Amino acid sequence: MDIQKYIGYRFSVDKSYIRIGYANDLRDPEERILFRLFEMIPGLLIWGTFILMVLGAWLMPLAAAVFNILFDLYWFLKSLYFSWHLRRSFRVMREYQRADSPARLQNLDLSSHSLGIRDWRQDVWHLIVLPFYKEGYDILRHTLDGIRNAVYPKEGIMIVLSGEERGENSALEIMENLRKEFSSQFGGFITTVHQDQPGELAGKGANETWATRYVKQELIDRRGIPYERVIVSVFDADTIPSPEYFLRLTFAYLTTKKPLRTSFQPVPLFINNIWEAPALARVISFSSTFWHLMNQMRPERLVSFSSHAFPFKALVEMDFWQTNVVSEDSRIFWQGLLTFDGDWRVEPLSVPVAMDANVAETFWRTLKNLYLQQRRWAFGAADIAYFLYGFRKNKKISLRTKFYWAFHLMEGFWSWATNSILIFLMGWLIVWVSQGTSFGTTLLAHNIPRLTGYILGIAMLAIITSIYMSIILLPPKPPPYGRHRYIYMTLQWIFIPVTLIFFASLPAIDAQTRLMLGKYLGFWPTPKIRKGIQKTVFTPLK
Repeated sequence: MDIQKYIGYRFSVDKSYIRIGYANDLRDPEERILFRLFEMIPGLLIWGTFILMVLGAWLMPLAAAVFNILFDLYWFLKSLYFSWHLRRSFRVMREYQRADSPARLQNLDLSSHSLGIRDWRQDVWHLIVLPFYKEGYDILRHTLDGIRNAVYPKEGIMIVLSGEERGENSALEIMENLRKEFSSQFGGFITTVHQDQPGELAGKGANETWATRYVKQELIDRRGIPYERVIVSVFDADTIPSPEYFLRLTFAYLTTKKPLRTSFQPVPLFINNIWEAPALARVISFSSTFWHLMNQMRPERLVSFSSHAFPFKALVEMDFWQTNVVSEDSRIFWQGLLTFDGDWRVEPLSVPVAMDANVAETFWRTLKNLYLQQRRWAFGAADIAYFLYGFRKNKKISLRTKFYWAFHLMEGFWSWATNSILIFLMGWLIVWVSQGTSFGTTLLAHNIPRLTGYILGIAMLAIITSIYMSIILLPPKPPPYGRHRYIYMTLQWIFIPVTLIFFASLPAIDAQTRLMLGKYLGFWPTPKIRKGIQKTVFTPLK
């Protein structure tokens, strides 16, 4: 791939590295080798940990046993830390949902706003990008209906609905039917079909970039709308924004210190079809929701994920999303960090958007899709090589920023892949390997599994918070389900150990090992299947 062909107008040759997807995109052999070494880091850390775990249990069982107990204690304290942030974030989210958002905006003093915005009702535009592949009419209509029900002036919302040339033949018919129903409901409504371009990876990023470039030319430029007055929300096809989403996003955009150097992250709630999902899928969906909810209280570590929002002006300056990577949602954050020399951050919105849980036609297909979805998310470890290479090239980013992000992201992906294995299996490994040895006859050796069990048992009390929040966040119960369904929603959390190992650690190990070996994943779109479409997810603001 000739990377120079894909450099936006803003980039000079010395910043062409911002458009690199993987090592294969580099022509220089030395640079390509360096990038490959960076790509190998996550996998090497994982397998190095497992090798040390086995060697420690074999050669230094006492030291391994002490490490195992200390690690379990560390994990226990970490779970308390996460649980505390989760409860705080939940309270903040509820406060924002109950707040009088129109009044907060109305009371803003915009007389000297840096972007020249004086009246948010007239000067702020929201562009909603909806790329889709094989999603059906009902799912897309549900999404557009949710946007239409938002508490925000609809004349200030523009929609671009973008299908795929390689998708179903019905895509044009679906878009035409939706255009007829919704085009008069918004300030702009455009449909387009993404055509595959040379060097692209078939996936969401390529479609988003195609659609946003198209609407820039056909709508925003033609109307002469200043770029700094447009906020882009890129949604998955199944994303339903909460009624206050656009009000909250507008308020955040107008009050943040550097609006053109900030992206905005809502809380993804995987609950649209949660009543239809099997227990394992529900646990994984709520676990993902709680992780992102908890991270809203740690804005210094936030990276954009899935449905998110950007200032349009910055997006144009970054030349939109990369079209040659799997995890375009997180990659756009690193693009911003490198493009603007470290001056980029994510602002938590603390308001939800509802998305689908992973549901397929059969139980076993659902399990397979869960694994593939988690593996795709875990392949975001490819961002490590991208920003390490970019940090090396960009001398303007401070060393503190470089070390901060390098440590936290590598630790995060390492923990994702290894922690569950270390917690649940290391104690038993030490006991098994030390059988017949002098250490195997000690009291400590016999009690390692018991001590681990005690610590984990106490840590599992944090699940009470998860159970409570999962019930509170449930959408209205569909008529076919009885009250006994709530009992299943509580008992489902016994599957946490299974989900942590088989649908967290194993897919992460798989993804990062493939990256280490240079076997890059393609984009795998999660199938969206609903047995029934709910008319509403959120209660409208009064």
